[in-house]
Amino acid sequence: MKSPNIRLAAMAAGMWVSLGMPPAAMAAPHASPAAVDAASSEAAGKAARLDHLYDEYWEVLLKREPLTATFLGDSRYNNLLPNTYTAEYRAETLAFLKSWRGRVAAVGESGLSGQDLISYRLFLEEMDQRIEGQRFNDWQQPFSQFGNPATNLASLGSGVSSQPFKTVADYDNWRSRAANIPVIFRQLEQNARTGMVNGIVQPKALMLKVVDQLNQHVVGKAEDSVFWRPVRNMPKSIDPKDRKRIEAEYRQMIEQTIVPAYAQLRNFIAKEYVPAARSTSGLSALPGGTEWYAFKARSSTTTDLTPDEIHAIGLKEVDRIHGEIREVMKQTGFQGPMHDFFKYVQEDKRFRYASEADVLGNFNAIRKVVDGHVGTLFSIKPKAAFEIRPFEAFQAKSAPSAAYVEPSADGTRPGVFYVNTSNLSVLYRWDAESLYLHEAIPGHHYQVGLQQELSSLPKFRRFGGETSYAEGWALYAESLGRDMGLYRDPYNYFGRLQNELWRAIRLVVDTGLHRKGWTREQVIKYMLDNSAESEANAIVETERYMAIPGQALAYKIGEMKFRQLRAKAQKELGPKFDIRAFHACVLEDGAVPLDALETIVDAWIEKTKHSS
Repeated sequence: MKSPNIRLAAMAAGMWVSLGMPPAAMAAPHASPAAVDAASSEAAGKAARLDHLYDEYWEVLLKREPLTATFLGDSRYNNLLPNTYTAEYRAETLAFLKSWRGRVAAVGESGLSGQDLISYRLFLEEMDQRIEGQRFNDWQQPFSQFGNPATNLASLGSGVSSQPFKTVADYDNWRSRAANIPVIFRQLEQNARTGMVNGIVQPKALMLKVVDQLNQHVVGKAEDSVFWRPVRNMPKSIDPKDRKRIEAEYRQMIEQTIVPAYAQLRNFIAKEYVPAARSTSGLSALPGGTEWYAFKARSSTTTDLTPDEIHAIGLKEVDRIHGEIREVMKQTGFQGPMHDFFKYVQEDKRFRYASEADVLGNFNAIRKVVDGHVGTLFSIKPKAAFEIRPFEAFQAKSAPSAAYVEPSADGTRPGVFYVNTSNLSVLYRWDAESLYLHEAIPGHHYQVGLQQELSSLPKFRRFGGETSYAEGWALYAESLGRDMGLYRDPYNYFGRLQNELWRAIRLVVDTGLHRKGWTREQVIKYMLDNSAESEANAIVETERYMAIPGQALAYKIGEMKFRQLRAKAQKELGPKFDIRAFHACVLEDGAVPLDALETIVDAWIEKTKHSS
């Protein structure tokens, strides 16, 4: 999917700069000083025009997608909730993407180098991918337990997400935004009905979970709704007169607008959609599903790997990691087959938690150890604050065991590592250290936090990025535990291997589901037979892969690229290799596609080779 030319051209630019030569010299190595100056001036002018276009694009994008702005901490559109699910909006989106691609492409890349060249080509590739994605029919199945607009809006309106509730204006903004919820829900229902006619529907197992999610928002009075929480937690600084007005308006909004909209949507899904939902599990069962999934695999991994190739990689990685787990079993003195070891680490009480406080206390203790060692591996760290919190109750039932929510760009909202403490039976102590490294520090919090601080990059790169990079980095971060004071207990190191194994299994089962026709039950069985995952979590994870095909492929494919590039740098640089410099190199440019990451590392290797 990615053009190989970006790697060659950008690498050349990086190498010349690393040797102290001006980028313009690439274009005309034998030119006169005046010609070089003219070329440099032209390139600088192009770069400036492109920067202006990127800024303009980003401003238009945020206005078209005000929820994105809110999530990034930009409050200008916090009162808007446009209906982005209509045919008209989809047509406008396609025209928008083509127009902006054309405007940027018209500038041309001749003379560009370094970050300017990378940004130019990444922008065009992003537009091309989004344009191609418009061909597929995701809009006809708008609900899942993992990507549900109704649940996302409930999170916003509950005050635990990005929507602020600090001032009178904040409360008025949400009331204006929420007024459009019935319109959105009716459109989603209409789109789902189109999908029902065309045979493009979600698996029944997923939609039963959606009904459970919606049931939580169909309540008898405002005080029982999550949408009342901002009223209950209203800041004392708000004037009593405004407080009284807000309470009255929110009560009316919840009881007469929001709850009826959720009830209508719940009834449609429970009574009409669920009976029409399918018994199959994978995307290939849908019209055009094979091509659809191949696109999602390419988009997720930022590679040209086919689903069949990814499946084979997964099987090979599962076998390799099983071999490492057998070595850990020897260290622990465990006698018996691997499957019995898996059962032991799941069932022995020494690996379980007593309470939510026990869970949070353990993660905070891990945080203290990591904070004491992180400087040995990293020369840079994000400025954003960081917190550890449990999932809210209304999110927990369908949430993963842990997740990271990024900080706001302005630093007013911290990065948060959420832990799902709703079911202690699926949490294990041996899992905690690698989980923290992945979701928190130096995983997602370092990568996302640092990326948001790259003010010199265009905003589409600063606030965007590729899953294969972001999740690949986070999984790579799990491998750093021994250098950060962790994995002293072999069972905790097993936890690291189990989590890597889990990502390798994802390559097998995601492609199994969506390319090879595996059933939900087949996937669950494969997970239980080949890992120490609990049945409850295997079910949640399987249904996640059913809901968002291809996304789970990004982790292991990305991590393998990080490991490959580190090994390459160590081999080529020998004693000049510096782990802190390598980590700075791969983090300083944001979440780029994997081929662009290789370009960046290759340029750094060449620069380091020629440094004194």
